[in-house]
Amino acid sequence: MDNPLLVRHGEALDLFTDRVHAVGADQWGTSTPCAAWSVRDLVNHLTAEQLWVPPLVTDGRTMAEVGDAFDGDVLGDDPVAAWDRAAAASRAAFAGRGALERPVPLSYGATKADAYCSQMVLDAVVHTWDLSRGIGANERLPGPLVDFALEEIKPYAESLSQSGLFDPPLDPPRGADAQTRLLAMVGREA
Repeated sequence: MDNPLLVRHGEALDLFTDRVHAVGADQWGTSTPCAAWSVRDLVNHLTAEQLWVPPLVTDGRTMAEVGDAFDGDVLGDDPVAAWDRAAAASRAAFAGRGALERPVPLSYGATKADAYCSQMVLDAVVHTWDLSRGIGANERLPGPLVDFALEEIKPYAESLSQSGLFDPPLDPPRGADAQTRLLAMVGREA
């Protein structure tokens, strides 16, 4: 596993996995920095995202072919096990021979799987912070993952809030560290 992108993807999944495993039984309904999302909603969102990877990357299916298979609650009675299975399947799909070069039909058009994987790393990094805040865990993110996420988001940071899925970017404090700048880009105040 010498591919730097796959290394970062694995690290991001491991980090989110660590936080999912730290969720207390009484914390699944706790709020997070994501408006209207509880801890369970946030983990459900990330789990559903991982579930999309094998059909799109490995099977070459379109979003229309997958349909609503991952809508609603994908966590069931054991959210931790559901996350673990989805993360393992996502990791395996991206690590498959030639997987990162394949075109993937995303909602905004076909793109190479390596770009899709990079976006998934960014999402996992930011949502790890959200989950950490929601459950009162350590919010400090690893520097290499923050640096990767910053580079990933820079080209399209300004347009994120236009999608309706992100809050408008904030102005980080003068001299802010990389993590604070990253979070500000996605409308989060560290």
